[in-house]
Amino acid sequence: MTDSTIRVVLVDDDPAVLRLHSSYLAGLEGFVLVGTARTGRAGAELATTSGVDLVLLDMNLPDFSGIEVLHRIRMLRDWEVDVFVISSARDAFTIRQAAAAHVAGYLVKPFTREAFADRLGEYRRARGDRPREVSVGLAQGEIDGLVGLAGLAGLAPQARTDPAAASPEALPKGLSLATLQLILAALHPSTPISVRAIADASGASRATVRRYLDHLIARGLVTTSHRFGARGRPEVLYRRAPG
Repeated sequence: MTDSTIRVVLVDDDPAVLRLHSSYLAGLEGFVLVGTARTGRAGAELATTSGVDLVLLDMNLPDFSGIEVLHRIRMLRDWEVDVFVISSARDAFTIRQAAAAHVAGYLVKPFTREAFADRLGEYRRARGDRPREVSVGLAQGEIDGLVGLAGLAGLAPQARTDPAAASPEALPKGLSLATLQLILAALHPSTPISVRAIADASGASRATVRRYLDHLIARGLVTTSHRFGARGRPEVLYRRAPG
């Protein structure tokens, strides 16, 4: 195992699923399975004590939900551990909670070995391209921007700082406030992500996500950057504007 090998924990209550996904993972270069868990409590303990890099997490667990596992990971290890949701849960509430914890991806069961390999390969490439996050102090302007955006993504009308972006009456025809909030929740203020990742987190189609991103970019709430791969045109990445 090299320093670049991604150490993985699988958390799922179904032993057959654990065996299947373990076999999928065994065929992927750059990943090594360091443990499995069938409960939320065991999964959270493994994720926070075993030096793991990535948790493949089901949302439906027998003792407590995958969202609680996410919260425990973020509380104890902050952003040192990436979480990739692998679950049959596809309700908007669960997806919004996962997006708020900035999961690395969300893959809905059932899926093929090829889909599994494709998504984790994409994750591995993105991980290699980005620096690991460190805890740094934010300037007052950045804090003000993030607080304003958090209000915009919330439900309290008085907390929204840009009525032209959030008000149902002011939104362009065909856009809804509920979907806008889902897409905002999927965006991170410091780590840019792709349309595909936003679509997975929000539950919207890629075409729908692009329409909302165009609106948010026009309002100055989202910025873009580019990731240049080995082949093809550069991929556009999106993040919340800090100010």
